[in-house]
Amino acid sequence: MSQKRDYYEVLGLDRKASDPDIKKAFRSKAREFHPDKNPDDPEAEARFKEVQEAYAILSNPDERRKYDMFGHDRPGGSPWGSGGFQGVNISIDDLFGGGFDSIFSSLFGGGSRQRPSRGADLLIRHVISFQDAFTGLDDEIEIDVLNRCDSCEGSGSQTPDGIRVCPTCDGRGRLTRIERIGPFQQQVTQDCRACGGDGRIIQNPCKNCNGEGRAEQPKKVKFSVPAGIESGTRLRLSGHGESPRDQNGKPGNLYIEIEVEEHDWFERDGSDLLMALPVSYVDLVLGTNIEIPHIDDSNLTVSISPGSKPGETVTIPNRGLPYPRGGRGRGAVMVLLKLSMPNKLSRSTKKQLNELKEDLASGASITDDIINEARDRRRS
Repeated sequence: MSQKRDYYEVLGLDRKASDPDIKKAFRSKAREFHPDKNPDDPEAEARFKEVQEAYAILSNPDERRKYDMFGHDRPGGSPWGSGGFQGVNISIDDLFGGGFDSIFSSLFGGGSRQRPSRGADLLIRHVISFQDAFTGLDDEIEIDVLNRCDSCEGSGSQTPDGIRVCPTCDGRGRLTRIERIGPFQQQVTQDCRACGGDGRIIQNPCKNCNGEGRAEQPKKVKFSVPAGIESGTRLRLSGHGESPRDQNGKPGNLYIEIEVEEHDWFERDGSDLLMALPVSYVDLVLGTNIEIPHIDDSNLTVSISPGSKPGETVTIPNRGLPYPRGGRGRGAVMVLLKLSMPNKLSRSTKKQLNELKEDLASGASITDDIINEARDRRRS
């Protein structure tokens, strides 16, 4: 039989005392026995610790209910573990200012069991075509995900009466103890090993999920891909991740990372499209209009001015990809002109080129040509 004094007796209260009465009595007793006010009394520290323990239990509705029912001989043993209550650091200022409430409420996690758990998030990668990145699309995928078990409705038990409250943690899922480190005290909270932090003991596990309450199941998920999306963008689908182990918890999120396939000739820089266009020497000299198929189903016309040079860029506004995240308009298409060289020349063509060689030259010396080219390059 425990030799501890009754908690109500320690605080000088009857069992019908209200919460304000308990707080008032604790404040009075704590001031009376505080070691700082009783430096010459060797018993003061023990009495002060006894008052703290009584208040820690009686100020917590859940712990008070258990104490009223079982007294000191509660099922599962002391809530403080084998080391017993170690006390908390409370200054005289705390007692006058009321700053001790948060200290004691934290001993039991605010009087409740741990916050409901959340299921794990999932990440999958999904490939779309370059065309779909331009237009956007509504898509659907099927994934395997840990969902609440249908056989046991997430309880983990084969039968409704196969579940009991964990006697070690009294269903809280956590154990809290106070550790003394030199002159300091530290609160340590850990998941209960007996129940794995669940607060329950499964006596008759469900055969479908082996008592986990979750089983892997196929699931179809619909989602929308916005126009103009880039590779690496992650779409979040709230609540489509794994189900939590805790029945009161929330599912995790599903993240879909988009990968856009390469286009046959376009590269992209944000919403702008970049490409290189091989052009013959004649077209660069005389100028021309070249039409190529485009992703918006309307041919793209590249206008090459007479006298254009290889390496120059033609910019076509508002023909790139849509601006993402609700932006209006589209980016530009930027065309890099490259000189296209013929693979083979006939003898007659070579003869004609030799005859035109002087006419096609600039007429300046090679040194002047080099200087003029450098000057044009630095200006651009």
